[in-house]
Amino acid sequence: MALVFKGGGEGTAKLERAAYEVPRAERVLTPALLVYTEVVRRNVQTTLNLVGGDAKRLRPHIKTAKLAWVVRELVNQGVEDFKCATTLELLTAASNGGRDVLVAYPVAGPAAQRVREIAASFPQVAVSALVESPAQVAEWAGGTVGLFLDVNPGMDRTGIGQERLGEIVDLAKAIRRARIPFRGLHYYDGQFAGLAIEERTRAAHHGYDQLLKVAAALETADFAAPCVVTAGTPAFPCSLSYEGFRQAGFQHQVSPGTLVFNDMNSLSQLPPEWDYRPAALVLARVVSRPKPEIVTCDAGHKTVSVDSGVPNCRVLGREDLVPLAPSEEHLPLRVPEGSRAPELGELLYLLPKHICPTVNNFDYALMVEGGRIARVDRVAARGRENPLILSMRSRGEAPQW
Repeated sequence: MALVFKGGGEGTAKLERAAYEVPRAERVLTPALLVYTEVVRRNVQTTLNLVGGDAKRLRPHIKTAKLAWVVRELVNQGVEDFKCATTLELLTAASNGGRDVLVAYPVAGPAAQRVREIAASFPQVAVSALVESPAQVAEWAGGTVGLFLDVNPGMDRTGIGQERLGEIVDLAKAIRRARIPFRGLHYYDGQFAGLAIEERTRAAHHGYDQLLKVAAALETADFAAPCVVTAGTPAFPCSLSYEGFRQAGFQHQVSPGTLVFNDMNSLSQLPPEWDYRPAALVLARVVSRPKPEIVTCDAGHKTVSVDSGVPNCRVLGREDLVPLAPSEEHLPLRVPEGSRAPELGELLYLLPKHICPTVNNFDYALMVEGGRIARVDRVAARGRENPLILSMRSRGEAPQW
């Protein structure tokens, strides 16, 4: 599929709607999620090229795609290491060829028990979890799950502060005493997403300098980190340009997830010459014209996520239409003076600002191959598992997926 960009600078290029239109779309029940398989493959190949063809440098987060097909496609292209945040994502990765899966979320209690259970069910998969304090280590003793130390890069969401070298070494010692495999360091520097690339790179590299001190302190204490995982999509170019990672004695991995699909955010954050393309769109339909200057389509915030703010999407081929604040099922669009207002029933192709939570709004994806809808795939890792699955299993009842 030839996708054409026209004009504009970083993040402002216009996409040709014709490249994304599918035949007989008028028969589709909207809103619908469209996934363009050839573009997914292209985006994966672009990412592999950027890491020099070394698939072991990638540990993509599957929170974006949530589709079993995407996991299998990554595996087909040599990527076998993944990150996830939920037990359902872990199950999806392990069931579809993932060989090494890090649960990059501080699970506790029944969630930790479920991770251990899934790990035991897939002995061929190296499953890991995060810890940031000795109190968390005991929960993982006696099982097959390895542990990464979760280092806080200043995002202040999770993790142990990167300046607390003594406590980090003590945490590694607690893992060893519990006879749990120490897998390495996890460092998600997502707090720089809003910065321009030059400022973002300076800030990220400053953090990486401290991260190397963490790795050196562990090595001095005879706890060399086998693997260091950094960088979601915003910091991906920053990690690639950091010389210290190329010279390190550990395996360095980057963990962008958005790149398989892309969205408004990623296209504005990444160098335009990398030429990533959107691989997932929302097909919506105009359902109302409450005022001459406003039309409304059926893609409210239960369809296209608004977590990254308004406007929450772009309308391909109609960038003049301005998305306004959505409600649950309605997305109003302002029609500028002099522009043609879309007709009632007219189809719109929406590029979300944040694709990850948008995908999570859909039970099914329409898989577009060769310019047509080839099949319907279930969004396998959408939502969460049955919260009573452990108690049901203890009573001998069949789990409900």
